[in-house]
Amino acid sequence: MSDVLPRLRFNLDFMPSPDPERPGLYIRDPYHYSDSTLLIPPPLVQALECFDGSQSALDLRSELVRITGEIQVGEIEKHLFDSLDDAGFLENDTYKELKAKRESEFAVETTREPIFAGSAYPESKVELSNLLTSRLGPSNGAGSTAGIAAPHASPDGGWETYRAAYRAMPSREEARDKTFVILGTSHYGAPNRFGLTRKNFITPIGESRTATHLVDRLQSDAAEGIRIEDYCHAVEHSIEFQVVFLQHLYGPDVSILPILCGPFVKSVYEGGMPEDDPAVARFFDSLGNLGAREGKRLFWVLGIDMAHMGTRYGDPIRARANVGEMLAIELRDRQRIEQISKGDLKGYWSLVQEGHDDLKWCGSSPLYTFLKVKPEVRGELLDYHQWQIDPESVVSFSAMRFD
Repeated sequence: MSDVLPRLRFNLDFMPSPDPERPGLYIRDPYHYSDSTLLIPPPLVQALECFDGSQSALDLRSELVRITGEIQVGEIEKHLFDSLDDAGFLENDTYKELKAKRESEFAVETTREPIFAGSAYPESKVELSNLLTSRLGPSNGAGSTAGIAAPHASPDGGWETYRAAYRAMPSREEARDKTFVILGTSHYGAPNRFGLTRKNFITPIGESRTATHLVDRLQSDAAEGIRIEDYCHAVEHSIEFQVVFLQHLYGPDVSILPILCGPFVKSVYEGGMPEDDPAVARFFDSLGNLGAREGKRLFWVLGIDMAHMGTRYGDPIRARANVGEMLAIELRDRQRIEQISKGDLKGYWSLVQEGHDDLKWCGSSPLYTFLKVKPEVRGELLDYHQWQIDPESVVSFSAMRFD
């Protein structure tokens, strides 16, 4: 072990154990570079602060002595370090090797495999199809609808909202020969960048067809704003869930154009508009031109959630859906939705910029992208929902249709 301890990775998920019989802090890797999950016992949680990239092994040893009241802490020290290191949770060579290996594996894979089958939804084709049939019902037909916004929360948290959105989809006859442009939130992607892939998406229902000719067009026109074979596609749920619903409605070989939209961090925190970044502006132009050229051959699907409030998301409040402070959050959500529905891009974005998006909408960039490249659309709110994701935290989302 070197004298200076490596830093604990910033891009990990930390969650208090929900099991009172096994208290502590769960740590997992949302990027799936590592499949390990660690449970840090409550007394040792404080010791994690020693892994800040500046403290030494001696500092860790001193902290463990303080925590345990014992002088001989060498075994605990070694076990804690080895557990974090073996899991790839430290910013060191172990992590770099795991990251490089997994990203190179994804780059050469021919398909994007389902990562949430068996957890967020059934991995059995029959069970999944039966569940979707019972929960969604038939589409009402799209008519003049150009796109929808649906949640990307776990389906069990928002079936009513998913149903409202997907009943506004085209019928099978209307959808013939359409490609579905899926604008998903990139929870792990680079700011001001768009993640593309040429891989077909696999789900228990079957294999989709990614419209590679459209991917090639975007890459040709706006390469500097794009990450091709973006590894985030390997671990992101905001597109996978929409593919499952689309395959259910239109068959396994539905044609898709999956686009992950990274956060517009500079604009949110420093002002200005996202397209002030030339690479973002070029991508908007390219996607807008593609949309105009393809016309009604494209149908737009946005995989978005809205506010994230409560202790899980670093807020001082213990959020409860539809009561107390979450009533004020709903009013603010609806103000943004109203601007979106009117097609008022600047009005919508000014509300996002207020307080540096303190509502933590993880759908702000796909929505902005859609309104920017389809400025003629107008929206209609079909459903609004607040989901109690844990006892102290709430996620809001909605179903919308766009004409």
